Amino acid sequence: MSDHIQIERHGAVQIIRMNRPEKKNALTRAMYTGMREAILSGDADASIGAHVFFGVPGAFSSGNDLQDFMAFATTGNMGSEVIDFLIALVNAKKPLLAGVDGLAIGVGTTIHFHCDLTFATPQSYFKTPFVDLGLVPEAGSSLLGPVLMGHQRAFAFLAMGEGLHAVEAKEAGLVYKLVDTEELESTVLSVAAEIAAKPPEAMQISRDLLRMPREDVVERIKLEAKFFAERLQSEEARGALMAFLTRKKG
Repeated sequence: MSDHIQIERHGAVQIIRMNRPEKKNALTRAMYTGMREAILSGDADASIGAHVFFGVPGAFSSGNDLQDFMAFATTGNMGSEVIDFLIALVNAKKPLLAGVDGLAIGVGTTIHFHCDLTFATPQSYFKTPFVDLGLVPEAGSSLLGPVLMGHQRAFAFLAMGEGLHAVEAKEAGLVYKLVDTEELESTVLSVAAEIAAKPPEAMQISRDLLRMPREDVVERIKLEAKFFAERLQSEEARGALMAFLTRKKG
């Protein structure tokens, strides 16, 4: 388990907390592995009825660690950690909830296409700058985004990279409810506990009926990953990533 992923229990609710505040919860390979293991172990534990994702104050996640992107661009070794996590996310048997405060960038946003309920504070901000970095949408968002938001809003969000403030994200269907910062975690955990207390078999069947077929989403994730890997090694993406890293250092 990664040191930057903390697993906690709140009754029948498993909390998966990203805790790398010094990097605004930029996700490393080890963090993806830690979250995947938590989902799998929680799903196998009959005493757990729901999973909850939290970040840190001001940052749910700033997305994938760009140093990992650069390493793949130079070595060609992307690893399987990200895809393994995303597939575990799609195949999760228990309901998924999230509480967002502050930044939700890249995969910090696309994870919510798989959540059954996402709560956010008014200062939360969702953005997917994939094309700006010479990349493509991931996590099945190219399939799920248009279904959730409609084509035009999904295009503006996933291709143009237009960000969504919390109210806009709620209007787009990416967020279920807005709550005050000091009430975020207690609200999410209360709702998660309510879900976990319901008959588990009926909940699982109902959830499966409401969601798009898992095999379709997994297939799209793999297709996106193919293009994503190709783009990471392109001159276009290398230039965009280097320019972004240079601006950050400046």
